[in-house]
Amino acid sequence: MMNEKITIKVNDNGSLLVKGNVELVDAEGNTFETKKAFSLCRCGHSSRKPFCDGTHKKIDFVSAPRAE
Repeated sequence: MMNEKITIKVNDNGSLLVKGNVELVDAEGNTFETKKAFSLCRCGHSSRKPFCDGTHKKIDFVSAPRAE
């Protein structure tokens, strides 16, 4: 059985795009149901936290500059 590659892409001024078979667990140990690809909120204003609902576009969220 081959291990599937998991990727996390940081979208400029947007969400974190997670692809692969991952288990998402909160601080209390509760797991979230996920799909093969999903986006996590970075702006803090999503109504579906921890998942992104696109609010970052409405509020003109700007992420910090990229690391060099």
